[in-house]
Amino acid sequence: MNETKSTYSKKGKNGIDLYALWNEYKSYWWLFLLSVIGCCAIAFLYSMVKLPQYSIQANVLVAEEETDGTSMSRILSGSLFGSSSSVDDEQIIMSSHTVMLQTVKDLGLNKSYVLKKGLFDKSMPFKDAPVDVSYAPAINDTLKNSILFKIWVDEKDNVKIEAESKKKKIAEVENQRFPVTLKTIYGDFEFDKTEYFEPGESFKESLYLSSYAAAAESLVLSVDIDIPNKKANFIKLSMKDANISRSIAILNKIVENYNKKGVEDKQLKGYKTSEFIDNRIALLAQELEMSEKDIEVYKKSNNITDVRAEATYLMGRKGKLETELLTAETENEVLRLTRDFVANPSNKYALIPLSGMDINGQQSAVTSAINKYNDLVLSRMKIENNAKSNNASLKVLNDQIDAMRANIISSLEKAIANSDVALRDLREQTRQSMSKLGEIPTQEREYYNMKRQQTVKEQLFLYLLQQREQTAISIANSMPRGTVIDEAYSLLTPVSMTRKKMLMCAFVLGLLLPIGYITVKNKLRNKFATKSEVEALTDVPVLGEVCLSHRKESVVVRDSSSIAELFRLIRTNLGFVMGSANKVVLVTSTKSGEGKSFVSVNLAASFALLGKKVLLVGMDIRKPQLANYLGISHQPGLTQYLSSEQYKISDIIQKSVEVESLDVVVAGPVPPNPAELLAEGKVDAFFASMREIYDYIIIDSAPVGMVSDTFVLDRVADATVYVCRANYTTLQDIDFVSNLYDEKRLKKLSLIVNGTSAKKGYGYGYGKAKE
Repeated sequence: MNETKSTYSKKGKNGIDLYALWNEYKSYWWLFLLSVIGCCAIAFLYSMVKLPQYSIQANVLVAEEETDGTSMSRILSGSLFGSSSSVDDEQIIMSSHTVMLQTVKDLGLNKSYVLKKGLFDKSMPFKDAPVDVSYAPAINDTLKNSILFKIWVDEKDNVKIEAESKKKKIAEVENQRFPVTLKTIYGDFEFDKTEYFEPGESFKESLYLSSYAAAAESLVLSVDIDIPNKKANFIKLSMKDANISRSIAILNKIVENYNKKGVEDKQLKGYKTSEFIDNRIALLAQELEMSEKDIEVYKKSNNITDVRAEATYLMGRKGKLETELLTAETENEVLRLTRDFVANPSNKYALIPLSGMDINGQQSAVTSAINKYNDLVLSRMKIENNAKSNNASLKVLNDQIDAMRANIISSLEKAIANSDVALRDLREQTRQSMSKLGEIPTQEREYYNMKRQQTVKEQLFLYLLQQREQTAISIANSMPRGTVIDEAYSLLTPVSMTRKKMLMCAFVLGLLLPIGYITVKNKLRNKFATKSEVEALTDVPVLGEVCLSHRKESVVVRDSSSIAELFRLIRTNLGFVMGSANKVVLVTSTKSGEGKSFVSVNLAASFALLGKKVLLVGMDIRKPQLANYLGISHQPGLTQYLSSEQYKISDIIQKSVEVESLDVVVAGPVPPNPAELLAEGKVDAFFASMREIYDYIIIDSAPVGMVSDTFVLDRVADATVYVCRANYTTLQDIDFVSNLYDEKRLKKLSLIVNGTSAKKGYGYGYGKAKE
């Protein structure tokens, strides 16, 4: 089909004819009715079977981690054993497989029950079902595929049980009484009545059993755990379910297991912290004891008790020794000077300058002797000034002075010797004191290094003792991080559609489905169905339509029937197209079977009924049908007239036995050269002579889509009637007609739509048309 046109649009125009659509949809009223009834019935049954879904929610506030702010506390509480988590982390923990798996185990969610009494199924929460199953606990962990147990119980409490896995029956028992044991490839399952079993009632129970892991995966998908506000430590849990009590229990258990896991994690962290502290305390106790022993050995080996006191003492002693050494050296030098002075002969009777000295405790001996010696010298000086040199007293004094001088010299020698010994001793003591003072910085550094290590270990030891007590208190007072703001609760209004809304949606869907069906059908089909569609597809004038008719005769225009009225309308419209001077009408179609001959016969008969002299010429010489339609002889015909000189025009014209004033020229035998025969000038002469005799000449020609005979005959025609048939002629054929019209290859081309569906309008009811 030409892509520039839509099914309901003419060339160059777009849009939808709503009135045409309404008429088309109205013809399918029965389809709309069935669709609406069917959709509403399905929706009603579904609303009876499907329980309403409710939204169940729970809210949890996540508390912040508490620390004392010290670096060591942060290390022990966070960095060493895992950092403090955010709300996003808590959301992941709450929705983790571990929490879900524990919830499944606690509530037995790997088993689900569906009870059927009468027409409808009922999902049972947990173990409220009348029949339950028991089995080895290991099956919950090893089961790979879910098992469906179908349990039938009749009024006499007879039991039939089937087990299916992957939609295959794996075990079956029947006509048993409770308890019933079913042996399968997965293990033995024992079924028995519960407290909810009601004797004397027949029912069917479906029990679904899966592994804990599979049930946990399913639970993860059915529970939504979100953070509504990123600025708040707030987690919201929700799920949609028809079983409110079951969902409330699930959400509460998830929160409980989350908090339980949080407490266990905190306690585990506390135990690990306590274990670490105990190990460090034991190690520090050993290291502290070793440090104290090292300090003790160091003090003993260096003969010190306190480095600082020892240094102070040595500094004081050093100053004292230096003072004594300076005094001793001075006195030693004075003694030597005095000795040299006394021993000098020139100072034989001179005063000795050594008054008031204490040379190493020798004042009483040397100094006293010198003082006495000076007294004798003074006495001699007095006598010598007044007496002569031979004075006896002077002589006695000289002897005494000489004797005392010798004694003083001897005493000075001894004093010098004693001073030298004392000087050497002081110098040795000073050297030793200086040596010890030189060792003090190293000893002080080594001592304080050991003391500092001891102090650090002692402080750390005391801190760890304190932390051990705090950790013990923290373990004893472990609280969950999640504070339940709202325990699980159900919203009053169902989140699923109510029955009323479901029926409304079904009603709308019931209207939309036929529309969709009709639209898709129209889009997929390549044939038109109504006259209005043809008018929308092409600009070629449409003279009228011929509806289906159940009548057997070929000529249908002789009475006042509806189809006769249609041909009269076509006749009238054709008269406007041709004008008064034109007489020859060429009738053609795209292909055989579109009703071209039927329309030619009845159109000619319609003109004849007006009292006009009409000639119907059969020029479909390749497949002639005109004689069959009118029930007349096939010979002689037009082909014989055109191919032989022995026939005259009067020989081939036959009178119609059905319609007065209608003459017929049949096609005759099929010639070997139909195209050349129709191109001869004898055809032109034939029609020229017929124009003089008849008011209207109707030519039943060959289909233009199959041969070119019609185009050859266009030279003798005044107008062309193109016949197309509903639900037979394709849209491509209509495009072909439009191209002929646009290119003006056929004179005054117009369309007749044949075989449209019967419709009620204008008081008419139409039947099946002939071809």
